Amino acid sequence: MTESTTTRNATPTLDQERRDLLSSLAHARHFLRFTARDLTTEHASQRTTVSNLTIGGLIKHVTEVERGWADFLVVGADYMEKDFTEWTEEDFAERDKDFQLQPGETLEGALRAYDEVAARTDELVRTLPSLDVVHELPKAPWNIEDAWSVRRALLHIVAETTQHAGHADIIRESLDGSKSMG
Repeated sequence: MTESTTTRNATPTLDQERRDLLSSLAHARHFLRFTARDLTTEHASQRTTVSNLTIGGLIKHVTEVERGWADFLVVGADYMEKDFTEWTEEDFAERDKDFQLQPGETLEGALRAYDEVAARTDELVRTLPSLDVVHELPKAPWNIEDAWSVRRALLHIVAETTQHAGHADIIRESLDGSKSMG
């Protein structure tokens, strides 16, 4: 039995690939969360560029994206909208609310939700029987492939988080001069 095989109870061992995925997820999440350090909900909701993006909104968005992809890891696209190519302007306007803290939402609540989603994803990385399972993707203008493996979806979560951590870093630097690095 090698380190990458599963034990008798079908729980996979934490091989190097899974450790690397967990480390990459933790690294990306750290830098996104770090952009929100010492901010109030008001500051985390403030736009500092021509974009509508805010630090709180990015954290909320990344949380929802990771939640959705975590579901995908388990059941595939069955939980998702089946065809995003038919979305209307109203559908996209509704989706834009995912990028902003709405009335009654707080930065603290967004960070707490992010921690909960991250814990679930990490548990899936540790316990899913195989990263090789492939699920069909929903039809969407941003999907250039037809299907992704569990592994590929996890890499997407890392990429999405890292990309938005960079956005948040720019917003934070514009807000008060603070930088995540340097």
